[in-house]
Amino acid sequence: MSVRLAELSDDPLDLAAHVAAVSDPAHGAIATFMGTVRDHDPSVTGEVTHLDYSAHPDAASSLSRIAEGVALDHPETALAVTHRVGLLAVGDAAIVAVAASAHRAEAFDACRDLVERVKAELPIWKREILADGSHTWVGL
Repeated sequence: MSVRLAELSDDPLDLAAHVAAVSDPAHGAIATFMGTVRDHDPSVTGEVTHLDYSAHPDAASSLSRIAEGVALDHPETALAVTHRVGLLAVGDAAIVAVAASAHRAEAFDACRDLVERVKAELPIWKREILADGSHTWVGL
């Protein structure tokens, strides 16, 4: 159907707003994904306290392009996706992706494809800040 929302934001993400963006009387299924900041990373030693996301200047247009590509692959779905930038604490939502369709299988498939493509293709990097004050970069 279409991409209803695709943006970067330095404000907290609102799952309900994403659901509202794709809601339609023809949709019998809405699949959601919210990725949150966790307190650990298996590849580092120490407790993660924050993530600091930085985006390439073209990241917003890249996110729109990614979402449009997923919409082409899933023409019976409506999509909404936002990725955070800036400093996030443990528990904050870093990404919200929502797909709506007449049937659950289509909604699940489109939502998963959207998240996987964003993770693989969006030019965004994160700096993991640890409890001891050190940090590591991910995605460089």
